[in-house]
Amino acid sequence: MEQGKRLKSVLKEFFGYDEFRPLQEEIIVEALAKKDVLAVLPTGAGKSLCFQIPSLINEGTTIVISPLIALMKDQVDVLSANGIPATFLNSSLSPDELRRRRNQILSGQIRILYLSPERIALTQLAEETKALSIDLIAVDEAHCISEWGHDFRPEYRHLAALRRDLPQVPMMALTATATERVRADIVSALGLDIQQPFIGSFDRKNLTYRIDDKQNGFKKILAFLESRRDQSGIIYCHSRSGVERLATKLQQHGIQALPYHAGLDRDVRSRHQDRFIRDECPVMCATIAFGMGIDKPNVRFVVHQDLPKNIESYYQETGRAGRDGLRSDCLLLYSVGDATKHRLFIDEKASAQEQTIAREQLEQMIHFSESDRCRRALLLEYFGETYPEASCDSCDNCLDPKATFDGSVPALKVLSCIYRVYQHSGFAVGLNHIVEILTGAKTEKLRRWGHDSLSTYNIGTEFGRSGWSHLIRQLIHHKLVQQDPNRFNTLHLTPQGTTFLREKPKLALIQPPQRPGSASPSLPASSDDFDPELFDRLRTERKRLASERGVPAYVIFSDVTLRHIARAYPTTTEDLLEIHGIGAAKLKDYGELILDCVREHQSQSPASEPAANSPSQRLPERISKLGITKRRPQAGAQDRFVGP
Repeated sequence: MEQGKRLKSVLKEFFGYDEFRPLQEEIIVEALAKKDVLAVLPTGAGKSLCFQIPSLINEGTTIVISPLIALMKDQVDVLSANGIPATFLNSSLSPDELRRRRNQILSGQIRILYLSPERIALTQLAEETKALSIDLIAVDEAHCISEWGHDFRPEYRHLAALRRDLPQVPMMALTATATERVRADIVSALGLDIQQPFIGSFDRKNLTYRIDDKQNGFKKILAFLESRRDQSGIIYCHSRSGVERLATKLQQHGIQALPYHAGLDRDVRSRHQDRFIRDECPVMCATIAFGMGIDKPNVRFVVHQDLPKNIESYYQETGRAGRDGLRSDCLLLYSVGDATKHRLFIDEKASAQEQTIAREQLEQMIHFSESDRCRRALLLEYFGETYPEASCDSCDNCLDPKATFDGSVPALKVLSCIYRVYQHSGFAVGLNHIVEILTGAKTEKLRRWGHDSLSTYNIGTEFGRSGWSHLIRQLIHHKLVQQDPNRFNTLHLTPQGTTFLREKPKLALIQPPQRPGSASPSLPASSDDFDPELFDRLRTERKRLASERGVPAYVIFSDVTLRHIARAYPTTTEDLLEIHGIGAAKLKDYGELILDCVREHQSQSPASEPAANSPSQRLPERISKLGITKRRPQAGAQDRFVGP
């Protein structure tokens, strides 16, 4: 069979999809040609399929390096539900279960084996992997190997041993967030032999981005959640205590919310995570310890109560919303105080290099939060991509442009003040000190240094302290002022600032907030033409099936699949095979139950009709059963896996 047709047949047979997403097929072809691959694809773009499809065509085992136990279990559950033999080895298994799984692996029954990076360092495991016929090694969350990545993990450096011990086995490195610098680090650390990385668009078109002032933050979060009572979402907090306080306050206001952080007992964390994944509790308040291992596709919103430390973290955490492609909202509550806290943490970092990296990344995050430009365009620029449109129509800056004013005079006051301080004292000062001079503060430090006698003292009565801070940060973004992170964040005029001071041109600045803002309205949910009553009935049936099998609801069917069913009203198994996300295994396991559900609904709602172009309105082609290539026999191997 011609390769392209065969790949699509495997895609349909085991995953129920008709077409590949962008770059998936190209990456798979490269892997099947035994070439190294670096794939940078956004969350929700289907990275896992890039190594899962080759595992169904190759004859040997695919090893997947994954950083979190929860992620391994979720992916193995999904693969098993699709009729694909997969397993994982990690510290959560008992000795007996570990032995049983090793026997399965060595006897050739497993197609995909998930391992943590820590286990690669174990001598016994290294010997076992040498005894296997390994066709591909996939390194998930590959940015963890780079010190310039937002989630550097030293144990990922052990993975270089795989290339040394298995030099002929191709490697596939996958990540959702990697700048050009991080990509170069990944290639070097893993010893990848590639001509060009596969880089997908970082544009998550189904996500809306909003940033609001953090004043009255709890009221804004509460209003945000009240309008999303039936939706599932994550609220990220910087500290464990912040997580606990927020979860408790939300519960007191009638919102079902659970806390998740590393300080909780392991069983409690596991129980809370399971309740969230199984749609038993809609809101998870969490530190960043939660989320990387979560494949839950129907997260409809992500809220950041506190400022993330860098753009990569923000992008990855917001990326946990809308993995199913349906519209989802992202809200960040911003305050200068959060930025100050991050700077204090950075000052405590061990090495000068770590501090330099962290400061640079934080300043980029602050600029993103304070900018009046399109949020989507800024995100894409950070990852080296250009957004072609003038407006994305799905971020706060495009939908509700910030008010601007002629800020030339205030800018001149700030620049003059910075200049006068250095002229008078011979040293620079920080942002707060400049604000105190402009607003005429009566502090001992100003008197001691004679700054209360400067010509710029108390010339800034038109704005308060927060207003001047807001304006000075804008001047930093306009590159008129530079903040030196290596000298206590002191302020200095740039060459452009000196020119501005001399030539006095016009400058538009964002109007400082005059009073605490109210909650920004979120974008309305997108309308769809599916039957909501049938959708709810299907969700109830899905929840029952998931509970019986002890798996998350999305392992049975995604929300996207249920919406397709509730739009098409399938009446035959042929109709079901035309539904997005239903392959042979799920048709066999759940087909009749779904059809019964649809029939029962139609008998109670006789006016129900399929949408135009739905499967039951077309003559579907029956999908033939596709077998999996039989494996080469190995010495001592028993019970070979031939196919599902």
